[in-house]
Amino acid sequence: MKKTSLITIITTFTLGFSSLLTVSSVNAESIQNIQSNIVSAQQQLTSLQAQRSEVEVQIQKNEQAIADNSAKIESANAQIAEYQAEIDQLNKVISEIEERITARNETLKARAVSYQASGGQLSYFDVVFGSKSFGDFIDRVGVVATILDADRDMIEAHEADRKEVQEKYKEVEQKLNDLNSMKVELEGMQAQIAEQKANNEALRAQLVNQENDSKAEISSLQEQKAELQRAAEAAITAVSVSPNSQTGTSKGTSVSNSNSIPVSNTAVSSGSISTVINAGNKYIGNSVYVFGGGRTASDIANGRFDCSGFVSWAFSQAGVRVGASTDTLKNTGTPVSVNEMRPGDMVFFNTYKQDGHVGIYIGGGKFIGSQSSTGVAIANMSSGYWAITFNGRVMRVIH
Repeated sequence: MKKTSLITIITTFTLGFSSLLTVSSVNAESIQNIQSNIVSAQQQLTSLQAQRSEVEVQIQKNEQAIADNSAKIESANAQIAEYQAEIDQLNKVISEIEERITARNETLKARAVSYQASGGQLSYFDVVFGSKSFGDFIDRVGVVATILDADRDMIEAHEADRKEVQEKYKEVEQKLNDLNSMKVELEGMQAQIAEQKANNEALRAQLVNQENDSKAEISSLQEQKAELQRAAEAAITAVSVSPNSQTGTSKGTSVSNSNSIPVSNTAVSSGSISTVINAGNKYIGNSVYVFGGGRTASDIANGRFDCSGFVSWAFSQAGVRVGASTDTLKNTGTPVSVNEMRPGDMVFFNTYKQDGHVGIYIGGGKFIGSQSSTGVAIANMSSGYWAITFNGRVMRVIH
């Protein structure tokens, strides 16, 4: 009986210990998998935090750009006020001239009445045949000549004033046209600034949400790991389970850089064209749109461009000098049809005004330029916003 009991006890212990080892093995494997997931989530969180740091730097650049653009708007508003004051003054001058013309018209009307005698207009014929004597004839001729000379002087002054009024109106009209163009440009600038702010804030909020999700995932995994460890310790007091000894291959997910934009692989035979279309690659995801930017060494060093400033700079990298405004660029080079456009050609878009945006075609239906919402970036002009605003103007500078 004693031998049988001992065998039973040994068998029971062996089975129990085997079960405990099985449980321990299962828990250890689960803990290892969870630890691997924790490492992966931490890697993703680190990547997101790095991206957010980059976005924060970009936001700082954008905020500085917005401040600079706001200063330009204030300066433009001050200039508009000056123009308006000058226009008001011109209108006063025009009113004074018109009053003189009106008064002179009344005088001429009075003279016309004085020319009429007995219901008929006095003429040299009347002077000759109506005079009673030679002396009377001489007197009449003298009076008529004096009146005609006075009327002629008045008419000449009248015409001079009328010409002055016309010139003043032209001047006022030009001022008003310039003023309206400036207002349109200001409205476009304000829209671009608002777009910059909205996109940056949306991107920052998205990254913060992703970070929070990663933190929550890590916390949940750590809690699961702790529960398994507690269960293992409660079930197997004799076996020490050290999660730190468990190593696993990281399953870190590669997080793509949202600012990375693929460049077209279109073959370009000309070295100069290749230089132009690739010059801005280093600024992709590391630049900011600034109205009037790209025209100083400081702006270029800090990636601060507007659309025409960027295009001018890109061509300068290939030794080609072009203007730095869309109005100049749209008349630079040789016009080509859309069907014939090739990498290196300038393409134009009707944004806040006619030919309000310009970029450099790189092939594959894409162009590179300084966009208001992204800074220097490659955009698709075959669909979406840029397809709608592309106006068909294509200019070729390098042949």
